[in-house]
Amino acid sequence: MRPGYKGALALASVLAIALVGAAGCGDNSPGKVADEGVPIQLGDLKFNVQETRFLNPAQPDDSQYLAGQKVPPPSSKAYLGVFLTIHNEGDNAVKLPGTSQMTIVDTTGAKYTAIRSDTPFAAPLGAQIAGGGDIPAPDTAAANGPTQGSLVLWLVDQGITENRPLKLQIAYQGETGEITLDI
Repeated sequence: MRPGYKGALALASVLAIALVGAAGCGDNSPGKVADEGVPIQLGDLKFNVQETRFLNPAQPDDSQYLAGQKVPPPSSKAYLGVFLTIHNEGDNAVKLPGTSQMTIVDTTGAKYTAIRSDTPFAAPLGAQIAGGGDIPAPDTAAANGPTQGSLVLWLVDQGITENRPLKLQIAYQGETGEITLDI
């Protein structure tokens, strides 16, 4: 072995460890754009999509999510459910975004606005959330359901999956966040 080889090997090892350490440093706070499963922050609210899926009115489990909706949906339409959590990181109560502030956009630019839902699983869009509060609230049907998230519902074109990726855009307090949905 040449004498310079050990020194070069040691230097390369030190640099590799330093790079790994530096990669772990930095700001880990949520941004305004993320993929499903990664939170975004708008004002004091942190939004995290747990699951996105089409809801089947003929399936007993899904019929609970669609109570009060037109079943079956109109021809060439389908119900798309986004199950999410919202956490108020602030100390004061704030108003949640309303249905008109929750939009799904496909790659053609078609936009779909959330529709009102009044089931025990629905996110209380437009309502107040207490400082430090969570949606879904603990010990609720949504919090204890299979997704552990509150439902936001859309009526979309059946062929929307041909125009993926779908983006959930949330407008809140002058900011817009975007979550790429995994569907």
